[in-house]
Amino acid sequence: MKPFPLAGIRVADFTWIGAGSYTTKILGDFGADVIKVESAERLDTLRDAKPFKDGVRGVNRSGYFADRNSSKRSVTLNLKTAAGQRLARQLVARSDVVANNFTPGTMEKFGLGYEAVREMKPDIVYVSMSMHGQTGPEANYLGYGLTMGAVTGLHHLCGLPDQQPAGTGTNFPDHVPNPTHAAFAVLAALRHRRRTGEGQFIDVAQIEPTISLLGPAVLDYTANGRVAERVGNRHLAGAPHGVYPTQGHDRWIALSAPGDAAWQALLQVLEAPELAQDTRFASATARWQHCEALDAALARCTALHDAGQLAQRLQALGVSAGPVQDAADVLLRDSQLQARGHWVYLDHPEMGRTVYNALPARLSRTPGLPNRPAPLLGQHTDEVLRELLALTPGEIDALRAQGVLQ
Repeated sequence: MKPFPLAGIRVADFTWIGAGSYTTKILGDFGADVIKVESAERLDTLRDAKPFKDGVRGVNRSGYFADRNSSKRSVTLNLKTAAGQRLARQLVARSDVVANNFTPGTMEKFGLGYEAVREMKPDIVYVSMSMHGQTGPEANYLGYGLTMGAVTGLHHLCGLPDQQPAGTGTNFPDHVPNPTHAAFAVLAALRHRRRTGEGQFIDVAQIEPTISLLGPAVLDYTANGRVAERVGNRHLAGAPHGVYPTQGHDRWIALSAPGDAAWQALLQVLEAPELAQDTRFASATARWQHCEALDAALARCTALHDAGQLAQRLQALGVSAGPVQDAADVLLRDSQLQARGHWVYLDHPEMGRTVYNALPARLSRTPGLPNRPAPLLGQHTDEVLRELLALTPGEIDALRAQGVLQ
Protein backbone atom coordinates (compact mmCIF):
# COMPACT_ATOMS: atom_id res chain seq x y z
CA MET A 1 0.00 0.00 0.00
CA LYS A 2 1.30 3.45 -0.93
CA PRO A 3 2.07 5.84 1.94
CA PHE A 4 -0.39 8.54 2.91
CA PRO A 5 0.95 12.06 2.30
CA LEU A 6 0.38 13.24 5.90
CA ALA A 7 1.66 10.11 7.64
CA GLY A 8 3.62 11.15 10.75
CA ILE A 9 1.61 14.35 11.33
CA ARG A 10 -0.48 14.47 14.50
CA VAL A 11 -3.49 16.78 14.94
CA ALA A 12 -4.98 17.70 18.31
CA ASP A 13 -8.53 18.24 17.12
CA PHE A 14 -10.76 20.41 19.33
CA THR A 15 -13.21 21.16 16.51
CA TRP A 16 -16.84 20.17 16.45
CA ILE A 17 -19.98 20.34 14.30
CA GLY A 18 -19.40 21.00 10.58
CA ALA A 19 -16.59 23.04 9.06
CA GLY A 20 -13.98 22.27 11.71
CA SER A 21 -14.69 18.56 11.76
CA TYR A 22 -14.59 18.39 7.96
CA THR A 23 -11.24 20.22 7.93
CA THR A 24 -9.63 17.66 10.20
CA LYS A 25 -11.36 14.81 8.32
CA ILE A 26 -9.47 15.92 5.21
CA LEU A 27 -6.20 15.80 7.14
CA GLY A 28 -7.08 12.40 8.63
CA ASP A 29 -8.09 10.89 5.30
CA PHE A 30 -4.71 11.97 3.98
CA GLY A 31 -3.02 10.03 6.78
CA ALA A 32 -2.60 12.41 9.72
CA ASP A 33 -3.19 10.97 13.20
CA VAL A 34 -6.19 13.10 14.14
CA ILE A 35 -7.10 12.86 17.81
CA LYS A 36 -10.54 14.30 18.40
CA VAL A 37 -10.87 15.72 21.90
CA GLU A 38 -14.48 15.39 23.05
CA SER A 39 -16.53 15.39 26.21
CA ALA A 40 -19.65 13.52 27.21
CA GLU A 41 -20.49 16.62 29.25
CA ARG A 42 -20.79 18.69 26.07
CA LEU A 43 -21.32 16.49 23.04
CA ASP A 44 -20.37 17.44 19.53
CA THR A 45 -23.79 18.47 18.20
CA LEU A 46 -23.39 16.22 15.18
CA ARG A 47 -23.34 13.13 17.41
CA ASP A 48 -27.02 13.83 18.04
CA ALA A 49 -27.88 14.74 14.45
CA LYS A 50 -29.96 12.70 12.02
CA PRO A 51 -29.81 10.38 10.17
CA PHE A 52 -29.26 7.59 12.71
CA LYS A 53 -28.36 4.06 11.70
CA ASP A 54 -31.58 1.98 11.46
CA GLY A 55 -33.46 4.97 12.89
CA VAL A 56 -32.08 4.25 16.38
CA ARG A 57 -30.84 7.38 18.10
CA GLY A 58 -27.47 7.26 19.87
CA VAL A 59 -24.23 9.20 20.25
CA ASN A 60 -22.40 6.64 18.11
CA ARG A 61 -25.10 6.19 15.46
CA SER A 62 -25.22 9.46 13.53
CA GLY A 63 -24.37 9.10 9.85
CA TYR A 64 -23.78 12.85 9.66
CA PHE A 65 -21.19 12.71 12.43
CA ALA A 66 -19.62 9.57 10.99
CA ASP A 67 -18.96 11.05 7.57
CA ARG A 68 -17.41 14.21 9.06
CA ASN A 69 -15.14 12.27 11.40
CA SER A 70 -13.65 9.37 9.49
CA SER A 71 -9.97 8.51 10.06
CA LYS A 72 -9.93 9.93 13.60
CA ARG A 73 -9.39 8.69 17.13
CA SER A 74 -11.61 9.96 19.97
CA VAL A 75 -10.46 10.94 23.44
CA THR A 76 -12.84 12.22 26.09
CA LEU A 77 -11.46 14.88 28.44
CA ASN A 78 -13.33 17.11 30.85
CA LEU A 79 -11.61 20.41 30.17
CA LYS A 80 -13.43 22.01 33.10
CA THR A 81 -11.07 20.12 35.40
CA ALA A 82 -7.45 21.07 36.01
CA ALA A 83 -6.35 17.49 35.32
CA GLY A 84 -8.26 17.44 32.03
CA GLN A 85 -6.59 20.66 30.93
CA ARG A 86 -3.20 19.27 31.93
CA LEU A 87 -3.75 16.15 29.82
CA ALA A 88 -4.89 18.31 26.87
CA ARG A 89 -1.71 20.37 27.11
CA GLN A 90 0.40 17.22 27.16
CA LEU A 91 -1.41 15.99 24.06
CA VAL A 92 -0.89 19.34 22.34
CA ALA A 93 2.82 19.25 23.17
CA ARG A 94 3.07 15.99 21.22
CA SER A 95 1.15 17.27 18.21
CA ASP A 96 2.02 19.13 15.03
CA VAL A 97 -1.32 20.86 14.50
CA VAL A 98 -3.97 22.20 16.88
CA ALA A 99 -7.39 22.95 15.43
CA ASN A 100 -10.51 24.56 16.90
CA ASN A 101 -13.59 26.37 15.60
CA PHE A 102 -14.77 28.02 18.82
CA THR A 103 -15.49 31.70 19.32
CA PRO A 104 -12.39 33.75 20.22
CA GLY A 105 -11.29 33.35 23.83
CA THR A 106 -12.71 29.86 24.39
CA MET A 107 -9.44 27.99 24.07
CA GLU A 108 -7.74 30.57 26.28
CA LYS A 109 -10.13 29.67 29.11
CA PHE A 110 -8.63 26.18 29.11
CA GLY A 111 -5.03 27.37 28.90
CA LEU A 112 -4.91 26.25 25.27
CA GLY A 113 -4.77 29.54 23.39
CA TYR A 114 -2.09 30.02 20.77
CA GLU A 115 0.36 31.92 22.97
CA ALA A 116 0.16 29.29 25.71
CA VAL A 117 0.52 26.46 23.21
CA ARG A 118 3.47 28.13 21.50
CA GLU A 119 5.28 28.21 24.83
CA MET A 120 4.95 24.42 24.99
CA LYS A 121 5.51 23.72 21.28
CA PRO A 122 7.22 26.62 19.46
CA ASP A 123 6.77 25.08 16.00
CA ILE A 124 3.06 24.32 16.39
CA VAL A 125 0.68 25.02 13.51
CA TYR A 126 -2.42 26.39 15.19
CA VAL A 127 -5.63 26.93 13.20
CA SER A 128 -8.62 28.79 14.62
CA MET A 129 -11.87 28.81 12.61
CA SER A 130 -14.33 31.21 14.20
CA MET A 131 -17.18 32.80 12.28
CA HIS A 132 -15.70 36.30 11.99
CA GLY A 133 -12.05 35.68 12.85
CA GLN A 134 -10.05 36.81 15.84
CA THR A 135 -10.26 40.56 15.27
CA GLY A 136 -12.84 43.19 14.36
CA PRO A 137 -16.01 44.54 15.98
CA GLU A 138 -17.97 41.30 15.38
CA ALA A 139 -15.24 38.82 16.33
CA ASN A 140 -17.26 37.44 19.25
CA TYR A 141 -20.49 36.94 17.31
CA LEU A 142 -21.89 33.41 17.26
CA GLY A 143 -23.00 31.72 14.08
CA TYR A 144 -23.46 28.57 12.04
CA GLY A 145 -23.54 27.91 8.30
CA LEU A 146 -27.00 29.45 8.03
CA THR A 147 -25.78 32.67 9.65
CA MET A 148 -22.68 32.80 7.46
CA GLY A 149 -24.78 32.38 4.35
CA ALA A 150 -26.90 35.30 5.45
CA VAL A 151 -24.20 37.83 6.40
CA THR A 152 -22.07 37.12 3.31
CA GLY A 153 -24.90 37.67 0.82
CA LEU A 154 -25.16 34.03 -0.24
CA HIS A 155 -28.75 33.73 1.00
CA HIS A 156 -29.73 36.91 -0.83
CA LEU A 157 -28.89 35.24 -4.14
CA CYS A 158 -30.64 31.91 -3.48
CA GLY A 159 -34.29 31.47 -4.42
CA LEU A 160 -36.91 32.80 -6.80
CA PRO A 161 -37.12 36.50 -7.70
CA ASP A 162 -40.57 37.06 -6.20
CA GLN A 163 -40.06 35.07 -3.00
CA GLN A 164 -38.04 35.32 0.20
CA PRO A 165 -34.39 34.24 0.24
CA ALA A 166 -34.31 30.44 0.28
CA GLY A 167 -30.73 29.73 1.24
CA THR A 168 -28.83 26.72 -0.02
CA GLY A 169 -30.89 24.00 1.68
CA THR A 170 -27.96 23.02 3.87
CA ASN A 171 -25.17 24.81 5.69
CA PHE A 172 -23.15 25.19 2.50
CA PRO A 173 -20.26 27.13 4.09
CA ASP A 174 -19.66 24.18 6.45
CA HIS A 175 -19.31 21.67 3.64
CA VAL A 176 -17.29 23.32 0.89
CA PRO A 177 -15.53 26.70 1.20
CA ASN A 178 -14.50 26.76 4.84
CA PRO A 179 -13.02 23.28 5.40
CA THR A 180 -11.18 23.29 2.09
CA HIS A 181 -9.67 26.73 2.68
CA ALA A 182 -8.67 25.82 6.24
CA ALA A 183 -7.12 22.49 5.24
CA PHE A 184 -5.16 24.21 2.47
CA ALA A 185 -3.87 26.78 4.95
CA VAL A 186 -2.73 24.02 7.32
CA LEU A 187 -0.87 22.27 4.51
CA ALA A 188 0.81 25.53 3.52
CA ALA A 189 1.85 26.17 7.14
CA LEU A 190 3.22 22.63 7.48
CA ARG A 191 5.28 23.13 4.35
CA HIS A 192 6.59 26.42 5.73
CA ARG A 193 7.50 24.67 8.99
CA ARG A 194 9.32 21.92 7.13
CA ARG A 195 11.44 24.52 5.32
CA THR A 196 12.06 26.92 8.20
CA GLY A 197 11.27 25.11 11.44
CA GLU A 198 8.72 27.81 12.28
CA GLY A 199 5.13 27.24 13.28
CA GLN A 200 2.41 29.85 12.97
CA PHE A 201 -1.11 30.90 13.85
CA ILE A 202 -3.81 30.54 11.17
CA ASP A 203 -6.82 32.80 11.65
CA VAL A 204 -9.68 31.59 9.43
CA ALA A 205 -12.73 33.85 9.49
CA GLN A 206 -15.36 31.53 8.07
CA ILE A 207 -17.32 34.32 6.43
CA GLU A 208 -14.38 35.12 4.15
CA PRO A 209 -14.03 31.83 2.24
CA THR A 210 -17.80 32.01 1.73
CA ILE A 211 -17.54 35.51 0.28
CA SER A 212 -14.84 34.29 -2.10
CA LEU A 213 -17.48 32.18 -3.88
CA LEU A 214 -19.56 35.24 -4.71
CA GLY A 215 -17.02 36.82 -7.05
CA PRO A 216 -19.37 37.57 -9.99
CA ALA A 217 -21.89 39.34 -7.75
CA VAL A 218 -19.17 41.41 -6.07
CA LEU A 219 -17.56 42.29 -9.40
CA ASP A 220 -20.92 43.23 -10.92
CA TYR A 221 -21.49 45.74 -8.14
CA THR A 222 -17.88 46.96 -8.29
CA ALA A 223 -17.94 47.53 -12.04
CA ASN A 224 -21.56 48.41 -12.66
CA GLY A 225 -23.04 49.46 -9.33
CA ARG A 226 -25.66 46.75 -9.78
CA VAL A 227 -26.84 44.61 -6.86
CA ALA A 228 -27.37 41.03 -8.00
CA GLU A 229 -30.82 39.62 -7.27
CA ARG A 230 -32.33 36.16 -7.05
CA VAL A 231 -32.91 34.56 -10.46
CA GLY A 232 -33.89 31.00 -9.46
CA ASN A 233 -32.48 28.50 -11.95
CA ARG A 234 -32.04 31.02 -14.74
CA HIS A 235 -28.79 32.57 -15.88
CA LEU A 236 -28.08 36.12 -17.00
CA ALA A 237 -25.92 34.79 -19.83
CA GLY A 238 -28.80 33.34 -21.79
CA ALA A 239 -31.59 30.81 -22.18
CA PRO A 240 -32.57 28.06 -21.89
CA HIS A 241 -30.88 27.48 -18.56
CA GLY A 242 -32.83 25.65 -15.87
CA VAL A 243 -34.39 22.49 -14.51
CA TYR A 244 -37.17 20.81 -16.48
CA PRO A 245 -39.53 17.90 -15.76
CA THR A 246 -39.01 14.44 -17.25
CA GLN A 247 -40.78 11.08 -17.17
CA GLY A 248 -41.59 9.68 -13.72
CA HIS A 249 -42.60 11.16 -10.40
CA ASP A 250 -40.48 14.17 -9.37
CA ARG A 251 -37.82 13.46 -11.99
CA TRP A 252 -36.03 16.37 -13.65
CA ILE A 253 -33.17 17.31 -15.90
CA ALA A 254 -30.88 20.33 -15.58
CA LEU A 255 -29.67 21.71 -18.91
CA SER A 256 -28.08 24.81 -20.34
CA ALA A 257 -28.08 25.60 -24.05
CA PRO A 258 -27.81 29.40 -24.46
CA GLY A 259 -25.66 29.42 -27.61
CA ASP A 260 -26.95 28.75 -31.12
CA ALA A 261 -24.96 25.53 -31.57
CA ALA A 262 -26.19 24.09 -28.29
CA TRP A 263 -29.75 25.18 -29.09
CA GLN A 264 -29.68 23.39 -32.44
CA ALA A 265 -28.32 20.25 -30.76
CA LEU A 266 -31.12 20.44 -28.18
CA LEU A 267 -33.72 20.72 -30.93
CA GLN A 268 -32.20 17.72 -32.70
CA VAL A 269 -32.40 15.51 -29.61
CA LEU A 270 -35.89 16.62 -28.56
CA GLU A 271 -37.31 16.30 -32.09
CA ALA A 272 -39.60 19.22 -31.32
CA PRO A 273 -40.52 21.13 -34.51
CA GLU A 274 -42.78 23.45 -32.54
CA LEU A 275 -39.70 24.85 -30.78
CA ALA A 276 -37.74 25.20 -34.01
CA GLN A 277 -40.58 26.98 -35.80
CA ASP A 278 -41.45 29.43 -33.02
CA THR A 279 -40.05 32.82 -34.03
CA ARG A 280 -39.76 33.83 -30.37
CA PHE A 281 -36.91 31.37 -30.06
CA ALA A 282 -35.14 32.11 -33.36
CA SER A 283 -32.08 33.77 -31.82
CA ALA A 284 -30.18 33.77 -28.54
CA THR A 285 -31.42 37.27 -27.78
CA ALA A 286 -35.00 36.33 -28.55
CA ARG A 287 -34.82 33.23 -26.40
CA TRP A 288 -33.62 35.31 -23.47
CA GLN A 289 -36.33 37.92 -24.01
CA HIS A 290 -39.00 35.18 -24.02
CA CYS A 291 -37.42 32.92 -21.42
CA GLU A 292 -40.69 32.28 -19.55
CA ALA A 293 -42.46 31.07 -22.66
CA LEU A 294 -39.36 29.10 -23.64
CA ASP A 295 -39.21 27.33 -20.26
CA ALA A 296 -42.88 26.37 -20.50
CA ALA A 297 -42.55 25.02 -24.05
CA LEU A 298 -39.33 23.21 -23.25
CA ALA A 299 -40.89 21.60 -20.16
CA ARG A 300 -43.63 20.08 -22.31
CA CYS A 301 -40.97 18.47 -24.51
CA THR A 302 -38.63 17.18 -21.82
CA ALA A 303 -41.56 15.63 -19.94
CA LEU A 304 -41.72 12.98 -22.70
CA HIS A 305 -38.19 11.74 -22.04
CA ASP A 306 -36.26 9.76 -19.43
CA ALA A 307 -33.92 12.10 -17.55
CA GLY A 308 -30.83 9.89 -17.67
CA GLN A 309 -31.18 8.93 -21.33
CA LEU A 310 -31.93 12.49 -22.37
CA ALA A 311 -28.86 13.77 -20.50
CA GLN A 312 -26.63 11.20 -22.22
CA ARG A 313 -27.90 12.11 -25.69
CA LEU A 314 -27.44 15.83 -25.01
CA GLN A 315 -23.95 15.33 -23.61
CA ALA A 316 -23.00 13.37 -26.73
CA LEU A 317 -23.75 16.51 -28.77
CA GLY A 318 -21.94 18.86 -26.40
CA VAL A 319 -24.92 20.20 -24.48
CA SER A 320 -24.47 20.70 -20.74
CA ALA A 321 -27.05 18.45 -19.10
CA GLY A 322 -27.49 16.11 -16.17
CA PRO A 323 -30.35 14.29 -14.44
CA VAL A 324 -31.43 15.73 -11.09
CA GLN A 325 -30.49 12.85 -8.81
CA ASP A 326 -31.71 12.09 -5.32
CA ALA A 327 -29.64 10.54 -2.54
CA ALA A 328 -30.38 6.98 -3.63
CA ASP A 329 -29.30 7.79 -7.18
CA VAL A 330 -26.04 9.30 -6.03
CA LEU A 331 -25.18 6.47 -3.65
CA LEU A 332 -26.38 3.44 -5.59
CA ARG A 333 -26.82 4.29 -9.26
CA ASP A 334 -24.26 6.93 -10.25
CA SER A 335 -21.89 5.04 -12.55
CA GLN A 336 -19.29 7.84 -12.52
CA LEU A 337 -18.93 7.87 -8.73
CA GLN A 338 -18.85 4.07 -8.71
CA ALA A 339 -16.11 4.01 -11.34
CA ARG A 340 -13.97 6.44 -9.38
CA GLY A 341 -14.45 4.56 -6.13
CA HIS A 342 -15.92 7.58 -4.40
CA TRP A 343 -17.88 5.60 -1.81
CA VAL A 344 -15.79 3.85 0.84
CA TYR A 345 -17.35 1.24 3.13
CA LEU A 346 -15.87 0.64 6.58
CA ASP A 347 -16.93 -1.53 9.52
CA HIS A 348 -18.09 0.66 12.41
CA PRO A 349 -18.01 -0.88 15.92
CA GLU A 350 -21.68 -0.10 16.59
CA MET A 351 -23.30 0.67 13.24
CA GLY A 352 -21.64 -2.09 11.25
CA ARG A 353 -20.89 -1.50 7.57
CA THR A 354 -21.11 2.25 6.96
CA VAL A 355 -20.44 4.43 3.94
CA TYR A 356 -18.08 7.41 3.73
CA ASN A 357 -17.21 10.03 1.15
CA ALA A 358 -13.74 9.60 -0.28
CA LEU A 359 -11.67 12.71 -0.88
CA PRO A 360 -12.39 14.22 -4.30
CA ALA A 361 -8.67 14.68 -5.01
CA ARG A 362 -6.84 11.60 -6.28
CA LEU A 363 -3.08 11.79 -5.72
CA SER A 364 -1.33 9.31 -7.98
CA ARG A 365 1.72 8.72 -5.77
CA THR A 366 0.35 9.30 -2.27
CA PRO A 367 -3.42 8.71 -2.34
CA GLY A 368 -5.66 9.31 0.62
CA LEU A 369 -8.98 7.84 1.66
CA PRO A 370 -10.98 7.21 4.84
CA ASN A 371 -8.79 4.69 6.64
CA ARG A 372 -10.83 4.06 9.78
CA PRO A 373 -14.52 4.52 10.64
CA ALA A 374 -15.71 7.38 12.79
CA PRO A 375 -14.79 6.74 16.42
CA LEU A 376 -17.13 5.87 19.24
CA LEU A 377 -17.28 8.57 21.88
CA GLY A 378 -14.02 8.22 23.83
CA GLN A 379 -13.15 4.98 22.05
CA HIS A 380 -9.41 5.66 22.06
CA THR A 381 -8.99 7.46 25.38
CA ASP A 382 -7.04 4.70 27.10
CA GLU A 383 -5.04 3.93 23.96
CA VAL A 384 -3.91 7.53 23.48
CA LEU A 385 -3.13 8.09 27.15
CA ARG A 386 -0.99 4.95 27.22
CA GLU A 387 0.78 5.45 23.89
CA LEU A 388 1.37 9.19 23.85
CA LEU A 389 1.33 10.26 27.50
CA ALA A 390 2.78 7.04 28.99
CA LEU A 391 0.09 6.73 31.65
CA THR A 392 -0.32 3.41 33.42
CA PRO A 393 -3.66 1.55 33.59
CA GLY A 394 -3.88 2.48 37.27
CA GLU A 395 -3.38 6.17 36.56
CA ILE A 396 -6.02 6.05 33.85
CA ASP A 397 -8.49 4.34 36.16
CA ALA A 398 -7.88 6.97 38.82
CA LEU A 399 -8.48 9.81 36.35
CA ARG A 400 -11.68 8.18 35.21
CA ALA A 401 -12.88 7.82 38.78
CA GLN A 402 -12.21 11.53 39.33
CA GLY A 403 -14.42 12.46 36.33
CA VAL A 404 -11.51 13.72 34.26
CA LEU A 405 -12.04 11.35 31.32
CA GLN A 406 -15.62 12.18 30.41
